[in-house]
Amino acid sequence: MGKIIAIANQKGGVGKTTTTVNLAASLGVLEKKVLLIDADPQANASSSLGIDVDAVEKGTYRILEHSVKAKDAIVASNSPNVDIIPAHIDLVAIEIELVDKKNRESMLKQAIISLKDKYDYILIDCAPSLGLLTLNALTAADSVMIPIQCEYFALEGLGKLLNTIKSIQKTHNPELDIEGMLLTMYDSRLRLSNQVVEEVKKHFDKMVFKTIIQRNVRLGEAPSFGESIISYDAGSKGANNYLSLAQELIEKNEAE
Repeated sequence: MGKIIAIANQKGGVGKTTTTVNLAASLGVLEKKVLLIDADPQANASSSLGIDVDAVEKGTYRILEHSVKAKDAIVASNSPNVDIIPAHIDLVAIEIELVDKKNRESMLKQAIISLKDKYDYILIDCAPSLGLLTLNALTAADSVMIPIQCEYFALEGLGKLLNTIKSIQKTHNPELDIEGMLLTMYDSRLRLSNQVVEEVKKHFDKMVFKTIIQRNVRLGEAPSFGESIISYDAGSKGANNYLSLAQELIEKNEAE
């Protein structure tokens, strides 16, 4: 039985998509079967894995409006063992279209429930908002991973996200767990980076992943070539960080 993990934070620029794509690729390299679901209208996760987003006909939008079965929207990515349900800019419209639908928060859950047996991990890349798309992802997920950038406003908005998670646990998904908090964009030379790490660990202790994602130029370059960091530069610091995160995730889940 696979595990569905939503990667969410309503702040933009914290490394959500970078994490979703490179964690998926790292899990794939470690011989886990992974499905990445792109639930962000910007479709960056899709293009980062070599998908031509303008040509997407069957994607997240169509499965949310139930005009296509999830299994028919799956395409192979250019990363070993990683499949993807891509997104397209038309996903922007779904929030408005679902607004008066019954069980609108559970549309994604209903669509993908049958895929859980086919994959070890299903990762959902969420939009940088707490709108209906993110609610759908959190309702469908078994757990949520929260990337936090090691910068000044890191903890701002985190309370809001945790409150959203609490209310989803109350009303839509009592099983929703916090997989962990992931510190990203860490620069060991900056005092501020180190302060953020201390602060987050002090507040959240065991909820924080041991792996920290360091700032890395190669990590920023990889998406423009439509590749994960693993295929773009397997020897880079970024690749090592994400492989270490994948390993930590696997160990944690196997121990449970």
